[in-house]
Amino acid sequence: MKSVRLIQLLESVLLKGNHNHKKSEISFKCPFCTHHKKKLNVNLLNQKWHCWVCGTGGHTIMGLFRKLKVEKKYYDTLFTITGGKRYFAEKQYEHLSLPLEFISMCDADMKNTEAKNALHYLNTRKITTQDILKHNIGYCPNGKYGGMIIIPSYDEEGKLNFFTGRSYYNVKFKHLNPVVTKDIIGFELFINWNEPITIVEGAFDAIAIKRNSIPLFGKMILDKLKIKILEKQVKRINIALDKDAMSNAIEMCEYFISNGISVYFVSLPEKDPSELGFSNITNIINKVEELTPLKLLEYKINAY
Repeated sequence: MKSVRLIQLLESVLLKGNHNHKKSEISFKCPFCTHHKKKLNVNLLNQKWHCWVCGTGGHTIMGLFRKLKVEKKYYDTLFTITGGKRYFAEKQYEHLSLPLEFISMCDADMKNTEAKNALHYLNTRKITTQDILKHNIGYCPNGKYGGMIIIPSYDEEGKLNFFTGRSYYNVKFKHLNPVVTKDIIGFELFINWNEPITIVEGAFDAIAIKRNSIPLFGKMILDKLKIKILEKQVKRINIALDKDAMSNAIEMCEYFISNGISVYFVSLPEKDPSELGFSNITNIINKVEELTPLKLLEYKINAY
């Protein structure tokens, strides 16, 4: 049933296609090279699409729609059919729960050396007592995440949807995350969708901004957050990724501007938000002007 609805949606955008039921594929005339034969193949199982003439392709139907700059109604229908996930692509992940060794800093024995070292590290990252209480920040004295600060993320219902580990010692491997999907909304429990939101890379960055900030736990924005932003009709988005994620930031800007959202591109200095601290990053965000198509083009030229 889902495949039928998906085919109907694709044909409403790309016109009539040729079905290959054995391969679960459908072929269309490519809108990017306008070849007279139907050479744009879309796989209905994994969503990958590719034109055998011009080579244009991608990994999701959302990406295809974005490249075609389709109207919002087509995204809405796609989200309804797929539930906002890659169509039929259900990756198996481990069960998500905080590590057994996790100790909340609120319950930590400050006579313990590991607890002292963990708290010292948090102090160097300008994490306040209020931050610790709000986010239930803790540490693991041993085990798989031994010697690491643990920062949990909770969804809008207060359920754990991710956590990130960061070593409080100067070791080679500083970060460790659970093998679970990142297609979540970081710190969703604290987000007010009626106010401007700020998108950042990491948990420490979001905590530094203090209010209405969403960590991606990486450089890419995934489907669930995109869907939520459109559903909630967010009016303003601040994008504050690190300098080495410029191409990712530009893609986000293009996507949200094309959906009628005011975008404010926060051009950071060499330091990331967590290094800048609350006052400095707040001042930078407050001085940013709305991103125009011309300014976006300038960023693209400089980035590539």
